[in-house]
Amino acid sequence: MQHYHYIFTGSGLSALMTVYEMILSESFKSTSILLIDQDLKKSNDRTWCFWDMSTVFESIVYKEWESASFSDSTSKKTLKIAPYKYKMIKGIDFYNFIFEKINTHNNIHFLNEKIINFKDDGNQCIVKTENKNFTCDKVFNSIFNPKIIKSQTKFPLLQQHFIGWHIKSKESVFNENIATFMDFSVNQKGNTRFMYVLPTSKNEALIEYTLFSKDLLDREEYENEIKEYIKKIGITEFEIIEKEKGNIPMTCYEFWKNNSKNIIHIGSAGGWTKASTGFTFKNVTKKSKQLVQFILAENDFRTFHKKNKFWFYDLLFIDILYIRNELGATLFSSLFKKGNPILIFKFLDEETTYFEDFKVIMKCPKAPFIKALFNRLL
Repeated sequence: MQHYHYIFTGSGLSALMTVYEMILSESFKSTSILLIDQDLKKSNDRTWCFWDMSTVFESIVYKEWESASFSDSTSKKTLKIAPYKYKMIKGIDFYNFIFEKINTHNNIHFLNEKIINFKDDGNQCIVKTENKNFTCDKVFNSIFNPKIIKSQTKFPLLQQHFIGWHIKSKESVFNENIATFMDFSVNQKGNTRFMYVLPTSKNEALIEYTLFSKDLLDREEYENEIKEYIKKIGITEFEIIEKEKGNIPMTCYEFWKNNSKNIIHIGSAGGWTKASTGFTFKNVTKKSKQLVQFILAENDFRTFHKKNKFWFYDLLFIDILYIRNELGATLFSSLFKKGNPILIFKFLDEETTYFEDFKVIMKCPKAPFIKALFNRLL
């Protein structure tokens, strides 16, 4: 069997970002690296958005906004987010950017096959695809297995699920300088439901119907809500340029406990998604840097993860929405209508002090969090 130093099972955001950090470090030139995925990453299958002050990926930022709006059933507020900017990167641009870097390194290889199994044998790992078997020193797995979470009850699982249409309209109805971060004015139907609108010109935008809930909807229901929203904002004629859909796990399940000495789970499979928001890109950027620094100094993946205070904050938030899913609009409204958006973004980036945490938390309704805390303590 052919042997590699590192094998990545899956080549999504977390795998590609980690390989990119390996390239930047220049410490892995003598190591052999293999990425395995049945998807060639040749299509624009997703869009990543995040707030940031600067990014090494500036060259592939498709669009950025200096302001964002938040709405609920009673009001609309424009959020001044400087020094942050809200940024969009298209999946295909990110894939092309990373693979162009990879293709200049002879020690990094890509295999287009389906992965059947991988395991840690103690001294090395074995990875099996449909046609080949490999051995390696370390495995980085980003293939998400929902059965692991659904087989336990200690940590509830919400899903951030959505369908988005990138449309071009006859009417110039969009303010291309303001991203609609969350619009909760849509019918909640007992869930946490909102519209997410990213305008790229006066008559083009990505419009996503998004839910934080336990269960998915029929495709028709998402698309009917998008059609109704398009009418509501004054569009009578439009064409659909692209469609996208997604389902992001929102859970505080302790993924890192499934790591072995030589296998680490990364991305959504490793709990790298921010549980309370589903935002992934910024978290993965940070985690991949930390992971590369870790493997330069350490050898046991079981010691990589460190639980922090933000994990516990997210745990309470998910507990609340899992039991009372209709409270989402109220919780987010209490933050963005009353709070400082810059401080909220810093809090969601897990960069605040305890005093700053307190200032954010005090904007939230107290009773649901006290009840969730009491239930966890018991």
